[in-house]
Amino acid sequence: MYRPETVLHLHQKTQFPKFNRFELTDKELIYAYVKRFNPESCEYNFSNLFAWQDVYDLSFTLYQGRLLIYDGVSQCSFMPLGNDFYPEELVVLALQLKRIGIEPSFGLIPSDYLKKYPDIETYFMVREEPDFAEYLYEVKSLCDLTGEKLHKKKNLISQFKRSYPDYQVHTIKGELKAQCLLFSKGILNIHKAASDDLVQEFCAIETSFRYFEELGLEGLAITVGGKLIAFSVFSRLNASTYDIQFEKADAGFKGAAQVINHETAIFLRDICQYVNREQDLGIKGLRQAKMSYDPVKLITSYSLDFIPSN
Repeated sequence: MYRPETVLHLHQKTQFPKFNRFELTDKELIYAYVKRFNPESCEYNFSNLFAWQDVYDLSFTLYQGRLLIYDGVSQCSFMPLGNDFYPEELVVLALQLKRIGIEPSFGLIPSDYLKKYPDIETYFMVREEPDFAEYLYEVKSLCDLTGEKLHKKKNLISQFKRSYPDYQVHTIKGELKAQCLLFSKGILNIHKAASDDLVQEFCAIETSFRYFEELGLEGLAITVGGKLIAFSVFSRLNASTYDIQFEKADAGFKGAAQVINHETAIFLRDICQYVNREQDLGIKGLRQAKMSYDPVKLITSYSLDFIPSN
């Protein structure tokens, strides 16, 4: 058990570094941490952090050689990216955060960390976050679509190709960026009363297309007769994995969603081993859709709520 008076003495002596917004000039710094420590979670992807920072009031700082990211909406810090903190060191950090008026909670805690440091429960209440589990797929599996679970996907793709033999696949660049943004806006406007989640996602999409090249984003678009009907946007997450950040398809073209998924996998076949298709956020239909592609792994994360000592 840590000694509260010792921890208090330690954290009062240290001036906490200032949190800052993400700027484009921070990309290389964030990527350096990602490249070295290879996180599985898409939340550490710089292009995500930059595009979603206004939605979630994200900011970051460097603390004892680790990358510390704070979500102002959820009032929770990401697990510091760097060499592991021992549980007692997380206590010191929690107390420092509390001192400067920040909630002393942490998210994106990998299950491996909890197994390695079981005494973390002495200091923090551990909560599983199933709605924020991330879906990891083998690229080869998404390309081949073999097996009973993926048979329906293959059939839908075949039907689409028979119905629209003139469809074309394009890399997103130039004028296609504006078309994809307009397409996203059109999908948003279909909903008479769009949810906050959809509105916030469009804000992130808009930012992503505004700084597409600067963020290192890539993408594919599908057209039929010159009409844009689907697109995907993605970027490298870690050494083995790409992150599929946005994917949209016109529901009026049966099989379009399956085709953009398949074409993206084919495009990435020789580039990475896995794709992370992010979370379902507890949305039942989205969860069913993601599970139907037979993920190789669900990346489940946990949260830590600080338990003050008496």
